[in-house]
Amino acid sequence: MRVINWGTEMAISKDLLDILVCPLDKAPVELTQDEAGLKCVQCKRIYPIRDDIPVMLVDEAKIEE
Repeated sequence: MRVINWGTEMAISKDLLDILVCPLDKAPVELTQDEAGLKCVQCKRIYPIRDDIPVMLVDEAKIEE
């Protein structure tokens, strides 16, 4: 699901990003700078995005150092 946003492509839509939360602590997530994952603002886990689909599984997440 690619969405055009001011001339740039985003990995996921803004509407989807607004409703997604970290499955562990229910905190909001933000798109990483490289748009390859979603980062929890609280626990700093990064959930990967594969084939434009966020993989929101705790076991698949990496914790940012």
